[in-house]
Amino acid sequence: MGQGSTGAIRAQGAAGGAGSGVALFLRRWLANPLQMGSVVPSSPALCRRVVDQVRRTGDEWVVELGAGTGVVSRALLQGGVPAGRVTVVEIVPSMAEHLRATLPGVEVIAGDARALPDLLPRVRHGRVGTVICGIPLVLLPLAEQRRFIDAMLAVAPGRGFLHCSYCATSPLPARKHGLVATREAWTPLNLPPASVWRYTPG
Repeated sequence: MGQGSTGAIRAQGAAGGAGSGVALFLRRWLANPLQMGSVVPSSPALCRRVVDQVRRTGDEWVVELGAGTGVVSRALLQGGVPAGRVTVVEIVPSMAEHLRATLPGVEVIAGDARALPDLLPRVRHGRVGTVICGIPLVLLPLAEQRRFIDAMLAVAPGRGFLHCSYCATSPLPARKHGLVATREAWTPLNLPPASVWRYTPG
């Protein structure tokens, strides 16, 4: 997580490259624990709950920020989202390379999610059905949270975004950001237990 990787990778049930993905994840966690957010990758139970909350029409994209080793991305594909309609953004180049190798057909962008409006083609702005944020925004100062939020809202105006978190309460001060927070799902089968929050413009 942090600027890059999704928190918690459960290797079990992750299709394609799981072993090398876990090793890569752990190396990145040891190098920068705050960037990763958790020492283990997201469980199948959490991934399913994220996929259940995705909203998109047939011609809209799903954008995942901080894709890590791609466990949520693979769940999206298994859940029926076409590979050509999934874009993942990962700031760590080695992890972006891993994603390209293990997620055929998925657009992988190596870059900073705060620059999302510049990373996505302008014609795609407004055609993003759901943004999934796997970056641990709770660890960031308010001003940095705002930069990520503004970037997500710019490409998916009016849609808000999904955010995975291990916090018992909203990981973001929603009112300070002019957002409405809804806890859409929770699973005790993740380590640690995790929630899926939806934030929409207030």
